Amino acid sequence: MTKAEIQLVRSLADKRGRTEQGLFLAEGEKLIGELRTSHLRVRRIYALEGIFAGDEVEVVTPREMERLSQLKTPSNSVALVEIPRYRLHPEELRERLTLALDEVQNPGNLGTIIRLADWFGIRDILCSEGTADCFNPKVVQATMGAILRVRVHYTDLAAALTAAARDGVPVYGTFLEGENLYESRLSPAGIVVMGNEGRGVTPSVAQCISRKLFIPPWPADRRGSESLNVAMATGIVCAEFRRRTAMYGAK
Repeated sequence: MTKAEIQLVRSLADKRGRTEQGLFLAEGEKLIGELRTSHLRVRRIYALEGIFAGDEVEVVTPREMERLSQLKTPSNSVALVEIPRYRLHPEELRERLTLALDEVQNPGNLGTIIRLADWFGIRDILCSEGTADCFNPKVVQATMGAILRVRVHYTDLAAALTAAARDGVPVYGTFLEGENLYESRLSPAGIVVMGNEGRGVTPSVAQCISRKLFIPPWPADRRGSESLNVAMATGIVCAEFRRRTAMYGAK
């Protein structure tokens, strides 16, 4: 392979490079195998001999793979994938549960949240512009393939939530002073906002939230961890929304 090809692959570790090229990086036989059967377009695959076959596949040596891989232990294959562009129609927000992430910046947390969304059947995630890039190689790996099924939208989050609330969509958020999650009335459809790892929900987004929720520890008077990280909290909230949906038979 050429020096230019290696430079292209390496450039995709950076958001600017991904934006300029319109490509993101995926690694590993399992993930790339899923990508090849998905709606996403795989532009090029670099793989060790015997891993993949096809016109888009270029066989490389273990030494070359070490230069291409973004992982501490190099994988056996690397793919260049076109970044998808999705449109979210307002009426879709009224019909199902949607997540919104406000300045969530840790790639591992974002990847786990995308994986959780996939598990709970949540199709769309709205992200503020300051949220980590979902096509960061670390995020892509952390999603374990969920990035193929969950659509992530970057937008002016406060404006999007304001428009949704005006359209009658319930907008929930997690706060320390909110209603007890397990005692609140929850709707089967709406938007659930999760905030930054350290600062929580930003003031501009907080103004758009119509229902504040609190996740209580159990038992309420026990001593232990001071807080949950945003990925853990997202899993708890999504599970409770889905439990209510199943309990009352809502779609």
